[in-house]
Amino acid sequence: MILTVCMSPSVDVTIELDSLNVGKVNVVKSKTLSFTGKALNVAIGVARLGAEAFATGFMYNENGAMFERALDKEGIPFSFVWNGGRVRENYKCIDKKSMLTEINDIGEQVSGEKLLELMQMVRNFSSRAAVTVISGGLPRGVDTEFYREIFRAVDPKSLRIADTEGAKLFAALEAGVDFVKPNLEELEETLGRELRDRNDMLAGCRELLDRGAKTVLLSLGKDGAVITNGTKNYYCKSINVAVNSTVGAGDGMVAAAATLLQQGADLPDILRAGVAAGTATVTTFGTISFTKNKYDEIIDSLTVTEF
Repeated sequence: MILTVCMSPSVDVTIELDSLNVGKVNVVKSKTLSFTGKALNVAIGVARLGAEAFATGFMYNENGAMFERALDKEGIPFSFVWNGGRVRENYKCIDKKSMLTEINDIGEQVSGEKLLELMQMVRNFSSRAAVTVISGGLPRGVDTEFYREIFRAVDPKSLRIADTEGAKLFAALEAGVDFVKPNLEELEETLGRELRDRNDMLAGCRELLDRGAKTVLLSLGKDGAVITNGTKNYYCKSINVAVNSTVGAGDGMVAAAATLLQQGADLPDILRAGVAAGTATVTTFGTISFTKNKYDEIIDSLTVTEF
């Protein structure tokens, strides 16, 4: 089983426009609502790859039932820590050039009692999970150090994946994690410097390894990804596809990586699967995960090289 822990769910309203004109009236071509959150997206990707996923995290009374229905539709079991209020709403505007503009809402606050309840759930569920994924932001007002504490609650026998950035990532690394997946922008922001070439990128990845990660999967967007454990370094270039939306691409990569880690795969296969899932996700508008058919179509055309 792969456990995914979502601490900040969101309703994503994805709007397609010809162009986004600030200060003017904009006409919507299409609109899609997704009941999401990074770790929930990962659970859906895991399920679509045919592996067993289980979702937990924080949920909110006013509109949380829609998330339950979305997970039921994917055949994913779940158990949440419930809170008052409603799930935040994020707006993602995509123009005809695939330019993405995001407006992210702030989430509700949760009590210290609820934080402890989630940590206990993670202790219980991770004892049955081969892999535990904790990703995304935190509820409003929760200190970044909570990332360290919740990773410490994960059963030692479960492989631990962190997908976050900045102080939250550093806090997770203090607990020790098996796998992290920043994208290039997140890694630059986390380290506070520009990474201009592959050597810079590898040096940045090594900083995360030195801080407690065992493997780093660095997403390079349309250029593919790099994976390293400090000893072996591999690169996989993506294929050219029509990009309809980059929303959820990183979560697709994590889903594939978690699934391959559970299977005991080696670094090149984990990298290839991650790039295939991320690429498959960007080919469809308004969806938060990839289809298995598109994933299978793409993965056979990818090549991994050691450097």
